Order: sequence, then C-alpha cells, then structure tokens
Amino acid sequence: MTSSVEEARKALGQRLRIMRRDAGVTGRELAAREGWHESKVTRIEYGKTRPSSEDLRAYCVHCETTEQLPDLLASLHNIDNAYMEWRQLLSAGVKRGQQRYQKLESDTKHLRNYDPQIVPGLLQTAEYAEAKLRRVIEFYQLPDDLDSGVSKRMERQQVLYRREHRFHFVIGEQALYRTVGGSGVMAGQLDRLLSIIGMPRVTFGIVPLAAEALTVVENFMIFDNRLVKVEGHTAELTITQPREIALYGKAFDMLVGQSVVGDEARGLIRRALEARF
Repeated sequence: MTSSVEEARKALGQRLRIMRRDAGVTGRELAAREGWHESKVTRIEYGKTRPSSEDLRAYCVHCETTEQLPDLLASLHNIDNAYMEWRQLLSAGVKRGQQRYQKLESDTKHLRNYDPQIVPGLLQTAEYAEAKLRRVIEFYQLPDDLDSGVSKRMERQQVLYRREHRFHFVIGEQALYRTVGGSGVMAGQLDRLLSIIGMPRVTFGIVPLAAEALTVVENFMIFDNRLVKVEGHTAELTITQPREIALYGKAFDMLVGQSVVGDEARGLIRRALEARF
C-alpha cells in the first residue's frame, strides 16, 4: 500500500539532491546554513524523511532555484494526498466517501473495477450496500449516517446509464459466496448480478475460484488512464504515476483474460444461488 508513496518521496529527494549538486552546494554546507543536523539532508534526499514546505524553500533559496518552488510544493502536496487513512477520509461519515467517488465516476468515460472479495459498489443492491456500510461504520467507529450513505451509493449507480460512459467489472468467484447481510440479501444481490449481464455499455466478468493466481492484487478502480484508487484495510491509495497506472492496467487485462462472461458467468451465479438455498 505504501510503495507508491515511498517511491514518490524518493523521487522528490532525488530531485532535491540533483538541484543541490548542480548549484555546487554540499550537503554539509546546506545543513550548516539552515542549522540542521547533517543527517537531515541525507534522509530527505534518499526519501527517508518527508521534507516540509520550509525545507523545500531552504533548498530553493540556497541553490538559487526559487522558480522551482511552486512545482516542488505541488509534488509534496501530491505525496501528502496519495495515502489517506479511512478515519480521516470518512471522518464526516460514509456519505462523504460516496460523494467523492460519485464525482470521479461522473468525470470518467471508461471505468475498470476489480474486486476479489465483494460486489463493487456500483453493482450493489440497497440491502447489500446497507449491510456493508453498516460494518464500515462499526469497524472504523464513524458517525452513523448509514441511511444517507446508502442513498448516495444508490445515486452513484445512475452513471451506469449514461451513454458516453463504459464500464468493465471483474470480480472473484468468491465474492458470490462471501455473505454480506445474510442469505436473503445475498439472493437479491446475486439476482442483481444476473440482470447486469448484457446491460449496454457494461461488461461483467467473474474469475473462477480455481483460476491460477497469475496476479495477486487488491481491489482497485482505474479511472480512464489518469488515476487508480486502491482500497486497503486502513487507507485508500491514489496512484497517478503513468508507470504504475500501466501496471494496474496490465493486471486488469490479465484478470479479464481469466474471467468468464455471458452464459458462463450466469452459470457461476446460479450455482452460488443453489448452494445457498
């Protein structure tokens, strides 16, 4: 989860190191001018320590590169926002999280979504969403805005009917069996998935449980080719680096290649229904 943040911090540090060397300033000189311990320069430049905005200003002043400060501050801001803890993101309740995704989905023409464990939010029934969000509120001890959170999640699904949008969902077969809200809720949710198959502008695939683990990856959403959202247990990771987006795209393509669609997908869903009743 933190690899992208660490890489971004290292990249910023490398940029500062090159800037300092090009200016002919040693690390010891920079530390002395700012009253820093010498090790601080090394920690910053090798990505061990997150520089503050004041640290960036110091580099720019002593390296006579103040014109680079706005861009450096923007890079620092991106690092700070790449890894956001759930308690911080949802401090005002689960409705806020639904609103954030609604805006992203509305601005996206091609959305790709993979979830190995549960049904993605855009495909959930209201009962399934209620059961899932209730557990989120309880686990993270969030303000209880369950009803408004469910309502906003259902509102998000209107984007599925917009002509200019395309969607590709892939889930693991285990998501058909993982109970959310009880057997009655699951029956309704599985029926909903049956209705999704063949829906215009929506592709839905299931990776069979016995499929080879060609790539093991957490649930993620790719918004066009501009960013990826990865949902971890403690935090959400936002990925904007093209190289990393491409890797998630490659993983998604591999999962698509393993997935079944159409009648084969219907067969897996019906089998899960039969196993439950």
